[in-house]
Amino acid sequence: MGIIRILFLADTHLGFDYAFRPRIERRRRGPEFFANFERALQPALKGQVDAVVHGGDLLYRSKVPSRLVAMAFEPLKAVADQGIPIYLVPGNHERSAIPHGHLAEHPLIHIFKQPRCFVLQKNNFTLALSGFPFVRHGIRKMFSAQLGQTGWHDVAAAAHVLCLHQAIDGATVGPSGYKFRYAPDVINPADIPRGICAVLSGHIHRFQVLTRDLKGHSLLSPIFYPGSIERTSFAEKDERKGYLILEFEGDRSGGRLKKWEYTELPARPMIQLELDPTGKTGTEVKSWIQTRIENLPADSIVKLKVFGEASPDVLEELRAASLRALAPPTINIEARFIDHSLYQRR
Repeated sequence: MGIIRILFLADTHLGFDYAFRPRIERRRRGPEFFANFERALQPALKGQVDAVVHGGDLLYRSKVPSRLVAMAFEPLKAVADQGIPIYLVPGNHERSAIPHGHLAEHPLIHIFKQPRCFVLQKNNFTLALSGFPFVRHGIRKMFSAQLGQTGWHDVAAAAHVLCLHQAIDGATVGPSGYKFRYAPDVINPADIPRGICAVLSGHIHRFQVLTRDLKGHSLLSPIFYPGSIERTSFAEKDERKGYLILEFEGDRSGGRLKKWEYTELPARPMIQLELDPTGKTGTEVKSWIQTRIENLPADSIVKLKVFGEASPDVLEELRAASLRALAPPTINIEARFIDHSLYQRR
């Protein structure tokens, strides 16, 4: 019956560190998020896929200028203009709705504004994409009702895909490998019914594919998290960033997920340095920072964790402007004081 190829990305967080009217001169990370967004859409622009699914958090927050929304949808409209449909799940950063929604209007851009099911057909192969916007509280109890409201079970299709922006039992985040489990705001994968051949979800920034539940039993449907397209915090400093292409195959007996492929995107290195300035002079701290910066990749994002008590001349060297003066313009650097009580009196 045919093949349908889906490009799946999520958590693009467009607008993150993007200043329309910057008050200081420094390297901004915002353009890097847009650059990776456009890189991820290249297979669609080249006609290598049949549709694009965005798993939510297109934007970095809900209250944004209309200009940013227009910028975010411009690459998506370029894809849609080539006849490739877009399916988008509003995420938690958008508070479950796209702001300035009129700027997203396009005949081939489909947004899950409420629970619903869209149908994609190619070469007599019908793929149904069901989903709903991010549910902030109580999704564990509400999941079956939300899914039922999509009407997915009444749609005649060779294959069904569920599009979400939620945490699901077994998803892992953070440098310590925290695993979501049994919480009110986390979906139980046992509630995902038979008949859905894959779950495509945003919200978790680490790329992962869940195929077993917390007890080690095989899931009825694999759960795909493409992760974010760039590192948004130091909790992600060791994570790969990228997007997925999934291939669904239809035949006379129905449809199935045939294969999938993950493509990695460039992500800037994140470096964490630890400094105890106790008993040091400003000159000594400045030299210490300069020496370490010299040995870092030229495009590093640096967090300087400061432990202990710093003298006034050391604090002067740790000011944002002083740190920017020490580093080349290609590096982002900031200081974080671990014990703020030491500096409240200064």
